[in-house]
Amino acid sequence: MGFKTGIVGLPNVGKSTLFNALTRTAAAQAANFPFCTIEPNVGEVAVPDTRLAKLADIAKSKQVIPTRLTFVDIAGLVKGASKGEGLGNQFLANIREVDAIAHVLRCFEDPDVTHVEGRVDPVADAETIETELMLADLESIEKRLQGLVRKVRGGDKEAVLQERLLKQAAEALEDGRPARTVAVAEDDRKTWQGLQLLTQKPVLYVCNVDEAEAATGNAHSEAIAKKAAEEGAVSVVISARIEEEISQLDAEEAEMFLDEMGLEEAGLDRMIRAGYELLGLQTYFTVGPKEARAWTVRRGTLAPQAAGVIHGDFERGFIRAETIAYDDFVALNGEQGAKDAGKMRVEGKAYEVKDGDVLHFLFNA
Repeated sequence: MGFKTGIVGLPNVGKSTLFNALTRTAAAQAANFPFCTIEPNVGEVAVPDTRLAKLADIAKSKQVIPTRLTFVDIAGLVKGASKGEGLGNQFLANIREVDAIAHVLRCFEDPDVTHVEGRVDPVADAETIETELMLADLESIEKRLQGLVRKVRGGDKEAVLQERLLKQAAEALEDGRPARTVAVAEDDRKTWQGLQLLTQKPVLYVCNVDEAEAATGNAHSEAIAKKAAEEGAVSVVISARIEEEISQLDAEEAEMFLDEMGLEEAGLDRMIRAGYELLGLQTYFTVGPKEARAWTVRRGTLAPQAAGVIHGDFERGFIRAETIAYDDFVALNGEQGAKDAGKMRVEGKAYEVKDGDVLHFLFNA
């Protein structure tokens, strides 16, 4: 299971430049004018994971297949989007389809790049978009509550639950807080997720700084880090221009370039790690002579559901999972060594898959 992240922000903050760098394509036109991205561009990127290469080397795998992430470059937003201003309706429709929001904020000064509001203030930019999403949610909630009246009067239990949750969300929004700040009971979580409110979605603030500040950040990115901490959100510092340059280099050249810039890793790696943390994701592996492959599941996923990520038949006919922890697989030089040392476990349907597990599923066809 991968996840889909929407790259959003005001016009001219570096969204499309970042998208191009991440996907190593020029599918999204990066230009210095608003709304150069009219349709959402979709791109997939491999998730870098040094563990996968190590497992493949030990197992002598012929193919190495990383798990993948989907990024969606969504049209720029302006104030009034919730009422259809600019490309507002399109923006709101596209953002409903993603699992998380990577909110790109302009944290660099450049007189040659127009700012739609005529100033550089990433905190205000973040609040502009959040406000538009909150207004759109309030409008949606009002319509849904009206549509539930008859069912609630009739005693429909699901409708009563939806009404209660919608009113909780409305109370938060009217208080100036996004829906993701609402404390929801575990029993209500499935219905809550089904409401598909825009401000429910986890947010990753991406502070786009200039090249000279990519390693250290600046006062703008520090202000966003503070805002993120207060909201329980996540922020990363990245230079879209540096990422664009890295995307044109081979691995060795990219490593040298990063060293020269004083960076330990590419911004893509930081974004992925932050995104994984944001969505509660983890990786497990399947390893053999034909291929070594990484798979993504949410933390807490049980073995049958993890098997279902590979193929639905694996979940339906699940019998058991043979499991080796990554560290044991490496330390004992592969599957046979782990077996001989008693480090391979047999787990059933109630097993929660752990990050780094090397799994082999047995199932009835």
